[in-house]
Amino acid sequence: MKKFLDLGYQPLANSYLTKKNINKKEKRFNLSVGFDSKSFLVSILNTVPKEKMFNKNYPYKSSESFTMRNQFKILSNKIKKKFNPGLILEIGSNDGAFISNFNKKSVIGVEPCKNLANLTIKKGFRIFPNYWNPTLAKKIAKKNKIDLIYSANTLSHIENLDEIFNAIDLALTENGILILEDPSLLECIKNVAYDQFYCEHLYVFSTIALERILSKFNLTIFSVENIKTHGGSNRYYIKRNNNFIYKIDSSVKKNVIKERNYGLHKISTYKSFSKKVIKSKKGLNKIFSDLDKKNKKIIGYGATAKSCTVLNYCKIQKRLIKFFYDTTSYKIGKYLPGSKIEIKKYKKLDIKNIDYVFLGAWNFKDEIFKKEKKFIQQGGKFITHIPHPKII
Repeated sequence: MKKFLDLGYQPLANSYLTKKNINKKEKRFNLSVGFDSKSFLVSILNTVPKEKMFNKNYPYKSSESFTMRNQFKILSNKIKKKFNPGLILEIGSNDGAFISNFNKKSVIGVEPCKNLANLTIKKGFRIFPNYWNPTLAKKIAKKNKIDLIYSANTLSHIENLDEIFNAIDLALTENGILILEDPSLLECIKNVAYDQFYCEHLYVFSTIALERILSKFNLTIFSVENIKTHGGSNRYYIKRNNNFIYKIDSSVKKNVIKERNYGLHKISTYKSFSKKVIKSKKGLNKIFSDLDKKNKKIIGYGATAKSCTVLNYCKIQKRLIKFFYDTTSYKIGKYLPGSKIEIKKYKKLDIKNIDYVFLGAWNFKDEIFKKEKKFIQQGGKFITHIPHPKII
């Protein structure tokens, strides 16, 4: 694994601070990213034990985002029409935003974060509050094998890929389908979205890397959808090699060609990306410095794990951003790790007391701009670092 990017010493991105522990020294780890020239896999080099990240205090709830709820609803309808599975399992079911689109008897959730698992259990769903591994897969498959396994933005969080896919192999029926959804490495590199890298995002997958990983488990990608969520993601439809029901469509080859043409198989591409990240940091710091000199009031919008990477890498502190607005109930009243910027309950932006808004949740830009139409019409402006630092 060759290191190509160093994002400095970072706190755990989802370890939001409370008033009680705001002055406590935070644990930090070096956030460096590397590339494996054999597997084409891109991953962070210093991993954190999963128990420290995914526990009873996990703050993100997917059902609190209109974009995510809508995406899950559309996908659920598509799954019912195209695959009509008898039994579905979701790895990383969060607070049930995806599985709530199905009959409770036809879905199983796996969610190690106890606070989120309990929310879904209370609604009557069958949830295993455990980490996904072969032991759990055997336990589930003993009763019934699974026709369709779905996982969105979760497998990139699990360090042991062999363990993940061994467990999937144990649980899936012979003609079963696996659907994986994760941020696209191609979009990440094209958009200089270095904030896709943080403690939880151990990997950012490309099609060419995933193909190599899956081949070890006799699994094949038969279709790829490029979707807009999380700043550009790929949805992979995967089958066993001996499943001849589903033919490999042209989208797989198209994605492989796109990625190779961009150079995702070469270390030189990632070294070039690293230079762009350094340039992005300088550009964002200049914007904040210029606005600070003019005494402009800046707030943040979306206290995300992504924004944590940016704020800590660029050393943007609470003197520059007064507070962040967020809609996630578990984050309100807390403080962002590292920068210690307060998180307040969201309310409509008002030009009378806000000049500029830093887009922490830039991946939900379209949803945010619709919501804040009035603020924009009144002359309110946003700051973003994607694809390069600028004022919108």
